[in-house]
This record gives sequence, C-alpha cells and structure tokens, in this order.
Amino acid sequence: MITTSVSQKLSLREKIGYGFGDAASSMFWKLFSMYLMFYYTDIFGIPAAVVGTMFLVTRIWDAAFDPFVGILADRTETRWGKFRPYLLWMMIPFGIIGVITFTTPSLGLTGKIIYAYITYSLMMMIYSMINVPYASLLGVMSADGKERTTLATFRFIFAFGGSLLVLAAAEPLVDIFSRFGKNGVDLSLGWQLAAVVFAIIAIIFFWFTFSWTRERIKPFTKKTSLKHDLKDLLGNYPWFILLGAGIAAIFFNSIRDGAAIYYFKYYVQGQSAFTIDAIKLTITLSSLYFVLGQAANIVGVVIAKPISDKIGKRSTFLMAMVLASVFSVFFYWLDKEHTTLIFVFQFIISICAGIIFPLLWAMYADTADYSEWKTGRRATGLVFSASSMSQKFGWTIGGALAGWLLGYYGFHANVEQTPEVQTGIRMMLSFIPAVGTALSVFFIFLYPLNEKLMSRIENELADRRLNAQID
Repeated sequence: MITTSVSQKLSLREKIGYGFGDAASSMFWKLFSMYLMFYYTDIFGIPAAVVGTMFLVTRIWDAAFDPFVGILADRTETRWGKFRPYLLWMMIPFGIIGVITFTTPSLGLTGKIIYAYITYSLMMMIYSMINVPYASLLGVMSADGKERTTLATFRFIFAFGGSLLVLAAAEPLVDIFSRFGKNGVDLSLGWQLAAVVFAIIAIIFFWFTFSWTRERIKPFTKKTSLKHDLKDLLGNYPWFILLGAGIAAIFFNSIRDGAAIYYFKYYVQGQSAFTIDAIKLTITLSSLYFVLGQAANIVGVVIAKPISDKIGKRSTFLMAMVLASVFSVFFYWLDKEHTTLIFVFQFIISICAGIIFPLLWAMYADTADYSEWKTGRRATGLVFSASSMSQKFGWTIGGALAGWLLGYYGFHANVEQTPEVQTGIRMMLSFIPAVGTALSVFFIFLYPLNEKLMSRIENELADRRLNAQID
C-alpha cells in the first residue's frame, strides 16, 4: 500500500503496538545506562577506568554497526515489509544475550574483562539489529508530520514506562533473587535472575509491536545504489544539525544516569528510604530517584506534543534544553542533607529531558522527507540508523567519560570515598552534563526545518506519490 495523503491516521491499537517496541528496548537500555557500570565495578569486579575504556571501544564499534543495519533493512523485502521482520527475528536472541551480559562467570580479572567485552559487544549488536529497524518504522507508518509526533509520543511514553518498570523493580528483584544463593546472599545471581525477568517481558513486548503495526510509506522511486544513499545523507545538512544535537543530549543523559547510583551510595550515603517488613524488602533513595526521573520523563513526553503544536518542535526543544542547563548547574550546590530539593531538581530536569526525545525522532523523520523532497530518493533505514548511531556516540562518550572520571577522581569500589571523589561525583550530575545541554542548544538553534517548510514538503511529496501511483 502506498500512502497518497499526508492525513493518514493510525489506530490507537497500532500506536500502542508501536510503543511496546521501545518499552522492550528501553528496559535493557536503562539497565545498561543506570546499572551496568555499577554492576561491572561493584558486582562483577572490574576497575572503573577499565569499564570506561571498554564502553568506548565496544560502543564505537556498535555505533558504526548501526548504518550497516539500516542499509540492510532498506534493502530487505518481505511480506511483512522492510523493518517489521527484524522484530520477529531478533527478539529471542535479544533476550538471551541480555541475560548472558548480566551473568558473572567464575574467571580471573583478565577472563572477566574478555567475557565482558565479548558479551557486551554481542548485546549491543543484537540491540542494533532490532532497534534500528524499530526506529525506522516511525518513518514508514504514516506520512502525516503531526501523526509522526503522536507516534513518537507513544513511543517515548512506553519507553519511559519500560524504564520506570526497570528502575522500580530492578533493585527489589535483585534483593529478592539474591537470597536464592546456596551460600547466603548472592548479588551476582540476583542480577542474573532479574535480567531473566526483563528479558521475558521484552520478548513479549516485541511480539506485540510486530503483530500490531504496519508499514505504509513506500518511495515512489526505484531502488537506488548505496553510493546514492550515502551521498544523499551526506548532503542532508538538517540531519547533520540533529546529529550534533542528538549526541549532545545523550551525552547529558548518560553522564547523569551513570553517576546517579554512585551519588547516592558514596555521597548521600543514607540509602534506605523505607522498608516493607512483610517481605523484608528495603526501598532505596536511589530507586526512588530513578523512578521519579522516569515518571518526570513521561510527563515531559506527554506535554511535548501540545507545546510543539503551539510553538513548533524547534522552539520547544530549545526551551527544554535551556532549562535543563540551568537546573543542572544549580544541582551542584545541593547538599546531601537536602533530599527534597535533590528530588525536586531531578523531577524538573527529567521533564526537560523527556520533552526532547519524541521531538528529536519526529525531526529525524522530517529530515528523511526533506532528503526525498530534495533528491527524489528515500533511504529511511539509513537516516534512522545513522541517527541511532549518533545517539550511541553520545552514550559512548558519556559512558566512557563517566568511567574515566571516576578513575581520575580516585574512585575505588565498596570503600568510603574521599572528599575529592565525592566532589567529582557531584560534578558528574551538574556541570559536566550541562555542557551537553548547552551544545544541544547551539546545534538546534541552527536547525532550518520549521513547520511551514515541512507542511510544504509533506504536501509536495504526497502529490508526487499520487502521481507515481497513477502512472
């Protein structure tokens, strides 16, 4: 089916189905961004600086792998479409390798480092094989720009919902499953079994996405060569601007996410928030902090569309990043005694972060339309995979820098930290991520695709597709 009108509307069921896909991906993304460094340093037993270097090496390869997935997906032809079949093919490997990543082998330090490199690299490759086609679906389910923003809104509501599930349940599940150890509390077993639970849920969610969504947009041109696709992408300057904004925004989030659990364990120190005596379960301040952040992200996602409908995606993005910069800087001066203010600032900053992500991915879809409008050729998978690559570069830089900074400040796991280390951890939740938001503001200020131009592009592309279908 070829969409011939930009007014193509999607059912609520299909929007929910699309949202389930990012709920699945985000559960493991959040496990990685919030807990993986902590797992490697405090459970697995690898030095923080080594973890930082591993994140850099493996994520650079993973980010470079994304465009290959996009190119492959663009050239895939099945009865299910180009992108949907990858959800079916990759969902079970995704769950299996996720569990293996959170499995601690009985090896020495060198063996553990090799194991971590291999399993984490495989995990991120499988993640790309399912997430790049999933992201590309947004560009082919509807040609309506506002409908795409709605799809992106559903996507990120579900994404943050999946993240919220992980942040609310991960530490309690680890606490419960750790008691299954033969020789007392076994935290490594706790993390492994918690990963099993999230893997099963992720597989089920991916199945719903595959079953409930459909691909509608097909280019009106014939297949093009990879050379032409790459040339079109390199000439797509609005996409390059979003590339910079996306890298900077993910850098902001990855630094804050990676440092948060250290902030509570080694700076705030008073981790226990309350205890459920009936099951002997302690809820920590860090868990509440993470859950509040995800709830605030959802608020940001929900308000992104009505605000952007009034003032435009670009202006909404700018507003959110400016506010995130200001509140991140002021976060540094919050004393560990000021628990309420810490949570208030987390809520505000997380709303700002939640606002930008549906806008960013809707804008990537706009750049795919812009490229087709300018060149007469469309490569949705390449545009979205290259965009995914930029996100991973930001995550790579932020994750590697988090490990290196902890090493630089003199961090050692499971001991009382010096004032210098505590100050460094506070910087990682304030001034350092604020650099990312400031850079994002700079890039998005240059972004040229406003609502008036996109309306013109959408209508002209709809006419071209209609004429091609008639011919």
